[in-house]
Amino acid sequence: MKILDFLHRETIIPNLKSTDKKGVLEELSLPVAGITGISHGELVKVLVQREHLGSTGIGGGIGIPHGKHKNLTSLILGVGLRRGGVNFDAIDEKPTQIFFLLLAPNDSTGLHLKLLARISRMLKEKSFTACLLDAGDVDEVLECIEAVDETF
Repeated sequence: MKILDFLHRETIIPNLKSTDKKGVLEELSLPVAGITGISHGELVKVLVQREHLGSTGIGGGIGIPHGKHKNLTSLILGVGLRRGGVNFDAIDEKPTQIFFLLLAPNDSTGLHLKLLARISRMLKEKSFTACLLDAGDVDEVLECIEAVDETF
């Protein structure tokens, strides 16, 4: 299983414009709504509900917002970067700059958790996060991911 198996070019946003948590969730989920045909509002609702259980801002400038939706047929990922970061209620209370969005079907617990773990391991590599933060466009984000996707 590779990150690139679930990531679409359209779901990579190298320059998020949002300045708050809800805005980031809305911006990240917009291209996913277009690909899946699920209403944007429904996807945002799923993500906001998950955030109420506890922030997906894991610290170190990283957020992994995730959730499940009954109408999804497969996992789908998004990536967003917000230089300077936003307040994402991270556990270390520092701004979050790198976002990996994961949306999954309701019945995908095992695969969903494996992909979350894989993303978490990748994001512990400082060279990977530095590469992402230096990426200026979609192709450069993809190059960063391709470089480490084989090794994790």
